[in-house]
Amino acid sequence: MIPGPLGMGGAPLGNLFARIDEDTAAATTQAGWDAGIRHYDTAPHYGAGLSELRMGAILRKQNRADFWLSSKIGRLLRPVPSVPEVDEGFTGALPFARSFDYSAGGTVRSIEDSCARMGLSSIDIVYIHDCSEDWHGPDWKKRFREAMSGAAKVLSAMRKRGEIRAWGMGLNMVEPALACLEQSDPDVFLIAGRYTLLDHTALTKLFPACAAKGAKVVLGGPFNSGLLAGGTTFNYETAPLDLAARAQAMHALCARHGVDLKAAALQFCAAHPVVATVIPGARNPDEVRENARLMAAPIPGALWDELKSSGLLPTEVPTP
Repeated sequence: MIPGPLGMGGAPLGNLFARIDEDTAAATTQAGWDAGIRHYDTAPHYGAGLSELRMGAILRKQNRADFWLSSKIGRLLRPVPSVPEVDEGFTGALPFARSFDYSAGGTVRSIEDSCARMGLSSIDIVYIHDCSEDWHGPDWKKRFREAMSGAAKVLSAMRKRGEIRAWGMGLNMVEPALACLEQSDPDVFLIAGRYTLLDHTALTKLFPACAAKGAKVVLGGPFNSGLLAGGTTFNYETAPLDLAARAQAMHALCARHGVDLKAAALQFCAAHPVVATVIPGARNPDEVRENARLMAAPIPGALWDELKSSGLLPTEVPTP
């Protein structure tokens, strides 16, 4: 069973938007372990291998049977003399260029490369990464067909041989996940930002489809890139006024009940029965420890009742 309810997302360890020094990166992963987190997610994309390198340096010191690790395929890394200071959102990334590859051969190579970077012999969950319109535009369906005929078949065979425990897709959109459920046999989806206090995109179609097929969901982006954590961005852009107003109304309501909005955001995500784990990212040890505290913080039922009665949450959503 996938460990939960709290895991750790690895994008910040790849220097997403800002540099993290090596000591802070190591201490952040170690803080997760010390807080009891046993589910870790990373990807070759995050800092062009930097997140995998940093996360593996701590995790390989632990008993391998004691944690679940996920990484992703879909981007192969090729060494280059240098990269821009900011490369696809990552600052100070390693000197590797990314190229999309969802083929069978690319999948095998990607997994081998990830294991080598992390110094670990196995990955528990492998996600097909960003095979969606937001990354590929109108060509995404062509890429999706490549993934289903290549990566999906390889990953299903690896699961059958016991080389991985599960596979699925890692996405910011739900349409490819629905298509994957129809065309293949995935176990789990990593969906970022599409089921939060502010965004319920995954609720009406994807979650019922997962339940019907016995698939689970791991949720990234529970704070919608900052708006639910006191920031001003939603999906990494300035939040629309209506969403900013909703977030402020939620914040005020939570304050009246003595609840941190971030605690409500995390626990809301974890409450749906198809959700196995929530994996917020963290930039330093204090953020990791705070996430662990918030996930366990008491929240009165009256808060959830008022969020629904005020129209800030749909009445049908599961709550803790």
